[in-house]
Amino acid sequence: MTTAIPALGDTDCVPTIDEVLDRIRDLRPLLSRNAAQGELDRRVVEESISALTEVGIFKIAQPRRYGGYEMNLRAQIEVAAAVAEADGGTAWVVTLCNQCAWMTGLFPERAQNDVWQSNPDAKISGVVSPTSTSVKVDGGYRVTGRWYYNSGSWHADWAVLGMPIVDDAGQPTDQGIALIPRTELTLEESWFVAGMRSSGSNCLIATNVFVPEHRVISAPAAWEGTVATEHTDEVLYRSAFTPVLALGIAAPQLGMARRILELVTVVASTKPLTFTFYSAKADSPVFRHQIAEAAMMIDSAHFHAYRGAEMVDTAAGAGEFPDALHRARARADAGRVVDQVTKAIDLLLFAYGAAGFADSNDLQRLWRDSAVAARHAYIVPAVSYEMYGTAMLADGDQITPML
Repeated sequence: MTTAIPALGDTDCVPTIDEVLDRIRDLRPLLSRNAAQGELDRRVVEESISALTEVGIFKIAQPRRYGGYEMNLRAQIEVAAAVAEADGGTAWVVTLCNQCAWMTGLFPERAQNDVWQSNPDAKISGVVSPTSTSVKVDGGYRVTGRWYYNSGSWHADWAVLGMPIVDDAGQPTDQGIALIPRTELTLEESWFVAGMRSSGSNCLIATNVFVPEHRVISAPAAWEGTVATEHTDEVLYRSAFTPVLALGIAAPQLGMARRILELVTVVASTKPLTFTFYSAKADSPVFRHQIAEAAMMIDSAHFHAYRGAEMVDTAAGAGEFPDALHRARARADAGRVVDQVTKAIDLLLFAYGAAGFADSNDLQRLWRDSAVAARHAYIVPAVSYEMYGTAMLADGDQITPML
């Protein structure tokens, strides 16, 4: 497949979201065929990564100045969900790389040039937790650290990584996010898990790596809507930081749920309801009820994902930063996606039966991928709901600065 990708600086050849989704649909057989091998390899098959790169799926959140598509959060959610219908692990890598590309768009232009000027197809992975130490030196910092759960680490050219910002005496003054070339990091294989195996969420390690000042931004400032890019006319990079990450991370759940619903319903007219007189599950009122209830839960998950995205995209378009209540609601929207999808998938697997857990059945892999992704700390439903309840009731108080 050959698809026209915008050249560096070409803003006139950006596809619509419908065109991007069509490209993903064309790739679905390939992505699905490679899913099992990706799980065995604990990394997405390179053929899938190359195919997705060729049709621009890693350009969704990249600035148009570098040939990217600069698409809003709603589009990012739809892209992640569409890929997830083929394979959850591949969708997770696409999601995280696109989110890290979005984060890179928050940096000064000089840092963005470091990443994309010579390689517009550069991919970025990342972990914002500051699991590192730093020393202030002339022109920047020396950083040493280990960042676990770095999804897409096998495919990344750069990484956005959390670090403490310190003064000359070594005292922390802020929390930072650093852009570091992958060539200056080592990778430790640490991702041995029950699901999302192909995400390759390994540990990246820095040992006394020099990071120039222009490749470090303040994380708390970004959480509160103050970013370093000089291109303030670029609407996408005015989007609220933590809602973008939370809703984006939740997005693959939508596609996995849709695919599981499809797999369960497609056999309804031919698969008997074991130990009953029903020769076809579709004839059973209980099965019909399970399917309808699960479908409504999945619809509800989409509503919350799209409501959160609409809030973020509308505020960014107006040049406004959402207040704490709306940002907290967006975090709760992301948690609700996970909550509803997890319940829907559980119900659908009961409806399908034990055969869904056979190694040869895609259902069991989708179930495991969804279950592991649902436990990501950023989108745990109960914590997300507490954030929203606190914003509603606690008069300015909050349980986290990452709102």
